[in-house]
Amino acid sequence: MSPADDFPGTWRPNSSSAVALFDQLRLRIIELVDSGVLAVGAKLPPVRNLAGALDVAPHTVARAYKELEAAGVVATRGRNGTIVCPRDDRWGALASVAAEYAAASKAQGASFAEAVQLLAAAYDAD
Repeated sequence: MSPADDFPGTWRPNSSSAVALFDQLRLRIIELVDSGVLAVGAKLPPVRNLAGALDVAPHTVARAYKELEAAGVVATRGRNGTIVCPRDDRWGALASVAAEYAAASKAQGASFAEAVQLLAAAYDAD
């Protein structure tokens, strides 16, 4: 069994989080792609199947997949499903810096929402 066959495994979105469910799923998929757990070409579960496994509305999964597709993380091939796309070098460099920022934020005791707020402020500072 490949890691993609086991996706989402035991992971579930946190319904009490300030982060929207679709965004939690989007971020989880990005994390798995960046770590290599979901390899290029891996097929993600159909929207309805994943929604059932996660106990969320199909729209939640569809929105996460749509945003991932817009970002070039996945491609939807109609009846052939949604697959993980290859990433360019720029994305890998950004993922590395993001991982460092996340680790530093956690080490300082910042919540995910606080870390995102700081990143958004820094991004818009120019």
